[in-house]
Amino acid sequence: MEKPEPQSLPLAPGVYLYKDERGRIIYVGKARVLRRRILSYFHAERQTAKTRAMLGHTRSLDIIATTTEKEALLLEASLIKKHRPRYNIVLRDDKQYVLFRFNVKHPFPRLEIVRKARRDGARLFGPFTSAVSARETWRLVHRSFGLRRCSDKAMKNRVRPCLYHHMGQCPAPCMSLISSEEYRQTVNKVCALLEGRAEALLMGLREDMGRAAEAQEFEKAAILRNQIQAVERTVERQAAIMPGGGDMDAVGLFPAEKGLAVGIVFVRGGSVTDGRSFYFGGLDFEDAPELLRSFLSQFYTVFPPPSRVLLPWLPLLETAEDSGPEREIMEDTLGEKRGGAVRIVAPQNARDNRLVDIAVANAREEARLRQKYSLAGMLFRELHLPAPPRRIECVDISHTGGRETRAGLVVFENERPAPGEYRAYAVLDGGDDYAALHAWTERRLKSGPPWPDLLLVDGGRGQLAAVRRALAEAGKENFFPVAAIAKARDGEGRAIRRAGNAGDRIFIPGRANPLPLREGGPELLFLQHVRDTAHRFVIGRHRRAHRSAAFSGELMRLPGVGPVTARLLWEKFASIEAMCAASLEELLTVPGIGRTKAGYLLKRLRTL
Repeated sequence: MEKPEPQSLPLAPGVYLYKDERGRIIYVGKARVLRRRILSYFHAERQTAKTRAMLGHTRSLDIIATTTEKEALLLEASLIKKHRPRYNIVLRDDKQYVLFRFNVKHPFPRLEIVRKARRDGARLFGPFTSAVSARETWRLVHRSFGLRRCSDKAMKNRVRPCLYHHMGQCPAPCMSLISSEEYRQTVNKVCALLEGRAEALLMGLREDMGRAAEAQEFEKAAILRNQIQAVERTVERQAAIMPGGGDMDAVGLFPAEKGLAVGIVFVRGGSVTDGRSFYFGGLDFEDAPELLRSFLSQFYTVFPPPSRVLLPWLPLLETAEDSGPEREIMEDTLGEKRGGAVRIVAPQNARDNRLVDIAVANAREEARLRQKYSLAGMLFRELHLPAPPRRIECVDISHTGGRETRAGLVVFENERPAPGEYRAYAVLDGGDDYAALHAWTERRLKSGPPWPDLLLVDGGRGQLAAVRRALAEAGKENFFPVAAIAKARDGEGRAIRRAGNAGDRIFIPGRANPLPLREGGPELLFLQHVRDTAHRFVIGRHRRAHRSAAFSGELMRLPGVGPVTARLLWEKFASIEAMCAASLEELLTVPGIGRTKAGYLLKRLRTL
């Protein structure tokens, strides 16, 4: 892409979008001053390898101006999450973290497990990365503290206490067997437990148990004893690191051999309650500033941040080209999500350094596991590829008796399907799958980049040879790696097509026998999933084409409808459903169809 004219760029905050030749967004960025930030990409001495690669694929630039930099930051995070651009640092974490929720506005609030935070005044506790552990804590709370479990609707319509009341696990507020004030005391105890204020809670419970025992209220004392044991079991799982209490998230960064890893540790009520780690392959340490900023803006879209976020160091939030008050803007943005002040700080004492060390240790382990056991790494080794595949394409052919032949292409990027990249090609009819693959390969080369890091062909050695021959004839024999996946064979040599078959065979060029991939191994299962996705896609497109051809034949059997009129109808309505649902006025807009013919067509279309 050529350097834009400075006068064409505004001196305002906003978001800029780099697009490739197909109009797809490949990078989203935000700036306090758009002109200065965009022009900085074209300083040769400041260009990184990633920037040079991105500009090499860029064909156009779009700009969205905003009134403030905070709006630009929020818009940038939204666009990255929506479009997942190739050159952005995208937090590929679809997991919705578990939160505990108390609707404090209700006179008898229930403890709920939710996966999305809403700013509705309710009290939230968490996050918890393990839903299993969260539900275990939830059950422990209900067994030890008297809280209702039924929904608001069930509570209003109940005419007798539920089973949990008879088991001693619910005080039956539905039957007015407990006052709102007394119930609120129990809620406050549970809140103290979930906030990590266990010591004060235990002290109060022990005092209450002692008074109950002195008054010979042994049943009440036994209940309090059970609550004390429940709190102690919960506290045992948490590592106390801030004796004075407080909430904080600590972030650690680890530069691995082929990427960057980020670890985050959740501290609630002064104790480490949970953590999470992420790995971003293909990044260098020079990408760390953008990684930390993108991580903060994307990670806290699921739940409110704590009052304090601890980073390894603060200069990573400042950039030379856009040296605005980045940290203050980020703090304001996160504060809006939290509904209170948020401070982003660097380690200030030995305790903070210990937390960052824990986060770094988690990040280091994540990087080790991802580099050793990632699917891309396994495919790289097992299929003898030149590099771990980021983009995998798979092609399959479908036809019925050699008619309405379609070649379907599906795309997986970073081990995830990319439905927006799927394509269906109409290729020459005739029933020859090899010829169809040869023709499709020629069309794929003409369609241009992005090129696959691995092209997977549904078929055996013959299908693989057809694609390789087409590449060789185009002078691009080793343009990208190619492999084929074929169904396993039974004792009589017939393909085993039953669902769940784990013995499919993988063929690569230059090898007569299939690769010795382990049945049920993650590499083979993933390639089977890719192949099955391509098969379902192309079958659907072929059936649609077959149905359309049959419908066109039915149309041309009607008096006054020939090939020209049928083609005009298809151009107007694009689908069978739309054509059958068309009104008289819509049919009249088709050239060559008058009111008499339109009325006749309308009547016949309703019966097809």
